[in-house]
Amino acid sequence: MDTDSRTEHAVSLADVLAAVKSLHNDHQQLTSMVESINGHVDALAGVQRANEAAANKLPSDTITLNGVTSLLSEQKPDNSAASAFPVTEAAQDAKESAITLTPKRSTATSRIILTTYPGQVGIDPVVMNWGHKDPSQRGPVVVSRGHGTLRRRNAIGAHGGSYAIYNALAIAINDLKVDHKPDFTNTDPAANIGPFPQWADPKKIVSMDPLGHLAPWIFNEMITREGLDIRPTIAITKAHMKLPELEQSVKSGRLVPDGKICLNRSGELAVTKFAVEPVWYLPGVAERFGIGIFPKSGPLSTFLTFAPISTDEGTLRRALFENTGGSFPELITRGDIKLFLPPIGGLTVYCFGDPAKMSDPNVRLALRVHDECNGSDVFGSDICTCRPYLIFGVEEAVKEAQKGGSGVVIYFRKEGRALGEVTKYLVYNARKSNELSVNIAYTELEADLALGKRGTDRMVTEALQ
Repeated sequence: MDTDSRTEHAVSLADVLAAVKSLHNDHQQLTSMVESINGHVDALAGVQRANEAAANKLPSDTITLNGVTSLLSEQKPDNSAASAFPVTEAAQDAKESAITLTPKRSTATSRIILTTYPGQVGIDPVVMNWGHKDPSQRGPVVVSRGHGTLRRRNAIGAHGGSYAIYNALAIAINDLKVDHKPDFTNTDPAANIGPFPQWADPKKIVSMDPLGHLAPWIFNEMITREGLDIRPTIAITKAHMKLPELEQSVKSGRLVPDGKICLNRSGELAVTKFAVEPVWYLPGVAERFGIGIFPKSGPLSTFLTFAPISTDEGTLRRALFENTGGSFPELITRGDIKLFLPPIGGLTVYCFGDPAKMSDPNVRLALRVHDECNGSDVFGSDICTCRPYLIFGVEEAVKEAQKGGSGVVIYFRKEGRALGEVTKYLVYNARKSNELSVNIAYTELEADLALGKRGTDRMVTEALQ
């Protein structure tokens, strides 16, 4: 082959490679566009399914407007519960007086509102009937303190969990406007979940909002008509997961690429991710933890059964108020508000396979519940073995999904069983001195209930390894 032929051949190959690369980029863009369209369709389908599930429960005297009835804005909350939380003299003094400051920029008011009270002038919380089957009668979670929403709040706390503090800092340094409202265009959930019977039982789900992934869409009429700030507390997306250990899992034969869940020989996985912020239904949380329930007699450790006396929501509210430095006075003054968005970490659900199968009673579910361990999960610290357990859980979840079932890993953002890293490291030091033994146990919590699962076929723990 002469020089001209070789040059022409090289140019041809370069052109082909460029064309292939262009096609690959076009395919990626097309895939992204299709996923975006599917997200819109799934969100609309989720809203429709939630409304259809409650269609036969709508009162005859309500008018349905895009899935939201006029009852939502007209019905007044029951304030009878407020009497269960008497206002102290100090709180009454705070009610009568407020600190006036000169703001740096225009805000809704220059007065610092320390707390609010049921029946106070202008206070008109959006109705909240936790556990109601009909979303329009259950109502949205409204917690923002922005202009136009402050007096309609039906929840205590703030969006974002522990990140709410950073949001406040951004406002303080003028990086974020105090009346900022997020734009949820093209943020639709990437998978359609529910509704499930558990969503309509106020005793089943008490620490998250099962409608949280649909909130801006299912309550869009209220946002438009009343200018309320209603935000999601759950977000759903799709992604690929790459962990170095999974490549070795493929090489050893523990994982087999199928092009759908385990995508290739490098162990890359397709996954659907659910980010969940906590929303506590206080009466349910009090009951779940048995606050106010005492043993029949004798030492607590000798009794396995308890005689229920009463669950005490008031005790829970007081403990939350006093042990957070009095940060949330409405826990005491607003007995009519039953929801609390605590400043704690949430959880992430990693679903392998078809998300719809998580709720299918005819298929098997492999579940791993894992508490965050930054030292091991991220940095590979040898002081504990959390990451190997996590990898094992992921492998088992993938294998169950490949068999036609469902594989789920739930990752809680609570270091050291919610004790925090400082306490966790102190425990490590005590362990090294052989002065303390910690029994690690994993429990199945209500996260799978929100996904519609009736139970778990296999709980993946280190005992199975």
